[in-house]
Amino acid sequence: VYSYLGPHAKRKRDGEDVTIIVAGCVAQQEGQSLLRRVPEIDLVMGPQYANRIADLLEDVANGNQVVATEASHIMEDSTKPRRQSATCAWVNVIYGCNERCTYCIVPTTRGVEQSRPVESIVDEVKELISQGFKEVTLLGQNIDAYGRDMKPKRKFSDLLRVVGETPGLERLRFVTSHPRYMSLGVVDAVAETSAACEYFHVPFQSGSNAILKAMGRGHSRERFLSIVDRIRQRLPDAAITADVIVGFPGETEQDFLDTLDIMEQVKFDAVNTAAYSPRPNTPAATWENQLTEEVKQDRLRRINDLCDLHAEERRARMMDRVVEVLVEERNVKKPTQVMGRTTHGYIVYFDGDIEELRGELVNVKITTCQRYYLAGKIAEEGEEVTKILPEV
Repeated sequence: VYSYLGPHAKRKRDGEDVTIIVAGCVAQQEGQSLLRRVPEIDLVMGPQYANRIADLLEDVANGNQVVATEASHIMEDSTKPRRQSATCAWVNVIYGCNERCTYCIVPTTRGVEQSRPVESIVDEVKELISQGFKEVTLLGQNIDAYGRDMKPKRKFSDLLRVVGETPGLERLRFVTSHPRYMSLGVVDAVAETSAACEYFHVPFQSGSNAILKAMGRGHSRERFLSIVDRIRQRLPDAAITADVIVGFPGETEQDFLDTLDIMEQVKFDAVNTAAYSPRPNTPAATWENQLTEEVKQDRLRRINDLCDLHAEERRARMMDRVVEVLVEERNVKKPTQVMGRTTHGYIVYFDGDIEELRGELVNVKITTCQRYYLAGKIAEEGEEVTKILPEV
């Protein structure tokens, strides 16, 4: 961050009219230290002040140098999360995180969990629908914790059902789930809510119980696999994605093989993988049992190879199926095509006019299956969407 700030600080010293803002977790962590090292900065802002940036910039415009990193309660207003689509929108439902994973700086930078009122969330979703949005993704660092800070307490599964009943909402997604808190009722809510997409993002981080304990995750591999079992029972065709860290301090080869074993059992549709990297002010960064970069990169390569294999295998099952695609944008590499997503979250390309199809639900017959995308053609009249139902 400091090295990136250098050129912009020079622009300001040279007389250019530029406002320098540092925002996010690093800003929250460094606070006043940023101003001491780079006095040209105008605003240092923690994530919890995202919906108040207009007020903060007004202070800057009045000649003040502002540091906004104190703990703050949510202020409800009309400021929305960034949206780069005219079809799909993000809606925050819970801020902060109460977990203390030993590798993560988020809890110390984003503050305690604060759930938004149900009524406020529903009102925002209704407003988005009135603006033409068709899909909403509910956001939370630990979304399954939604409502536990409220009086009386609320359940995330209930929120899913309420939001899913909003008139005009075609699709509903949510991220990110935590195996420690994700109730099986959430799976049931998705199965029983017509707008809810058959897609679950549930980071498991490691397949080794010993490493999960060292990470402070608060769940076991068995707990994670029980969630997967419930998903497969209720929604056998659902997509499941995850996050995983390899090379965590003290991870043995057997610990890593336990992670690969979960990969083989679940066969994820996609996995965000990372080699462990120490973060400042986190417990794991100070431990002496760090692994070498050579070991970490070797394990990252091996798990990525397996991820690619499973991603290809999962998408291959879609060949010759008819799927429902929500059209989002033009295919930038082939302008005669449009791009959309299935309820599973798979990207699909097919021939079409974006001006006519943007925001429309189109039945597409899949003719090409690649590792991370599908392609097809608009289905013929009478060709219905392929449904994979649970066994009775």
